[in-house]
Amino acid sequence: MSKRYFILCLTVLVSAFTFGGCAVVPATSEPGWKMLFDGTNLNQWDLFGNANWRLQDGMAVAEVGGGHLVSKSTYTDFQIKAEFWVDQEANSGIFIRCENPKIITGKSCYEVNIYDTRPDPAYGTGGIPDVAKASTVIKTANHWNTYEITAQGSHLIVVLNGVKTVDVNDSQHAKGHITLQYGGGVVKFRKLMIRSL
Repeated sequence: MSKRYFILCLTVLVSAFTFGGCAVVPATSEPGWKMLFDGTNLNQWDLFGNANWRLQDGMAVAEVGGGHLVSKSTYTDFQIKAEFWVDQEANSGIFIRCENPKIITGKSCYEVNIYDTRPDPAYGTGGIPDVAKASTVIKTANHWNTYEITAQGSHLIVVLNGVKTVDVNDSQHAKGHITLQYGGGVVKFRKLMIRSL
């Protein structure tokens, strides 16, 4: 086999792998998905509290203060996919079905926690405090992570980095806003999308 022919075959193979059936299709091209945050603006969010949420290098970042980015819209039954990065000291979370955007607590919403150093790790990252302990404790500090959160009726499912950590039925909150919490450390989100169920 000539060197030229080998390079041509290799180029075709690499192209087929990159752009063929194995390619990852951007999530926004999947039916029903809508971007809530894509790194370009925060137009779909309001700030509650004094956390220094801002855009930085295509990410929503905070490391001072305390508070939430609150979705302008409310949602009932949905699935969320989110990518986040936190440091060891971070206290964050994705709150869902928050009925009052000015009263955001674990009692008025479901808090899908991001808190590796929570004193009770069962309700830390991957858990929903006071609703469902995480079936597996997964540490998320200092690398990118993915959350897939499903809320359909009373059925709540949380999948962290491909591992199901919560599968529970609870009917306290039926509809409301989604928030991104900043409570400590360094917190970054680079993508968040949603689809209705």
